[in-house]
Amino acid sequence: MSDRGAFDTNVVTLTRFVLEEGRKAKGTGELTTLLNSMCTAIKAISTAVRKAGIANLYGIAGSTNVTGDQVKKLDVLSNDLVINMIKSSFTSCVLVSEENEQAIIVEPENRGKYVVCFDPLDGSSNIDCLASIGTIFAIYRKAMQHIFTQMSQNICKRRNSQRMEVHPMEGAMWAPW
Repeated sequence: MSDRGAFDTNVVTLTRFVLEEGRKAKGTGELTTLLNSMCTAIKAISTAVRKAGIANLYGIAGSTNVTGDQVKKLDVLSNDLVINMIKSSFTSCVLVSEENEQAIIVEPENRGKYVVCFDPLDGSSNIDCLASIGTIFAIYRKAMQHIFTQMSQNICKRRNSQRMEVHPMEGAMWAPW
């Protein structure tokens, strides 16, 4: 019999991976904190999607988003989860969501150095047919100190300010990590 047994007890989770890579980078830890906040929001969204039927989360919320799509109850929940997780991480200064007409400016006492653009539940119209859905987000470093007075020109002005773009998958046909 092997010493390891049938179950791997040294599992590398997404959170563990982010923490280990963040430590190697020897940065401030702000990006690592932001990524872990996003991971938490995405896991919560995945749970909500799996439980949508019993939690009465299917259906239309009664409004349209900035792209003209009908907003579903899960869209609203997902948007609120992502916004609240990012704002409470103290790592971002501006949030741009597909579900909101205006950018969300984080309160001065909670601001960090990143701009996060996201679609909290991409493909939500596919939920009823069990197709793939997911949360899409891109993280940018704030381009200028005066971002709040000249926002439209400066949010993501420099091409090299993007730090990453992520497309995690959620839904009935996808197992959470």
